[in-house]
Amino acid sequence: MQTFLLRKVWVFLVLFLPTKLWAQTVDSAALEREQIEKSFTYQTGTLTLGDNLAKLQVPKGYKFLNAQQSQYVINQLWGNPPDSSTLGMLFPEQDSPLTENSYAVHISYSEEGYIKDDDAQDLDYADLLKEMQQDTRDYNQERVLAGYPAVELVGWASAPFYDVANHKLHWAKELTFGEEEESTLNYNVRVLGRKGYLLLNVIAPMQVLPSVKKNIPSILMAVNFTEGNQYTDFNPDMDEVAKYGIGGLIAGKVLAKAGFFVLLLKFWKVVAAAAMGVFYYLKKKLSGKEETQPELVLANETTIDSSPPVQ
Repeated sequence: MQTFLLRKVWVFLVLFLPTKLWAQTVDSAALEREQIEKSFTYQTGTLTLGDNLAKLQVPKGYKFLNAQQSQYVINQLWGNPPDSSTLGMLFPEQDSPLTENSYAVHISYSEEGYIKDDDAQDLDYADLLKEMQQDTRDYNQERVLAGYPAVELVGWASAPFYDVANHKLHWAKELTFGEEEESTLNYNVRVLGRKGYLLLNVIAPMQVLPSVKKNIPSILMAVNFTEGNQYTDFNPDMDEVAKYGIGGLIAGKVLAKAGFFVLLLKFWKVVAAAAMGVFYYLKKKLSGKEETQPELVLANETTIDSSPPVQ
């Protein structure tokens, strides 16, 4: 995917820009990138997520961007719909939101109720995959009409695994978007709690899968609910129970069958931005236009603005 995108930018530069203007444009984009890079304040160590909802011990080799800055990255830099559920993001310590061929771990929380896990041991993941693939195909027409590329769920990049003792679930999907030649990795981690679950989503080019899989154990250990919010704190007399179990969570049934559709609409552009890096800004400058999101039921039209957040 990166090769394809870079080739398009390169051809445009060669064919349509005078050498001097090309150099000025590249310099301007580099300066803008440097300014944005300097605006970020990363954290390490032990941190609190949400209103004392959970604790994060930033894994070795990573750095954390808080909720406000992460929402700016997701919405303003990467062009996704605003997401108030965002609690923060993890980046490899040597990378940033503008690094090509890297990835980020987006952390959020969904209060969907207590998820019973008694179906986990009986799930047939091959059958579940076929169901998810059909759901994905069924919603492609809606994606295209909404201005987004069609999606193909190629298969499991890593089959689902549920840790019964720690109530943590993880799996990975291989996806293709539109006519892109390269596949995309969507690695999912869910930490179950008393009233909902923490979502840790890794979306990146497929070539980073070995690195992601290597680091998944440390990421799984890094996030835990605080006392009172843990899975074992569930009170059947007070707390609501979700209408789906582990299988529904994997298949994206949170918003019925539209759940998987909404998730992909929400994050497909993250992938493109991660692959393009600084060329995303270069493309904006060359076109002389601001990009906007198509109107969606769950996504307001958004103007892409590269102004760093006020901290």
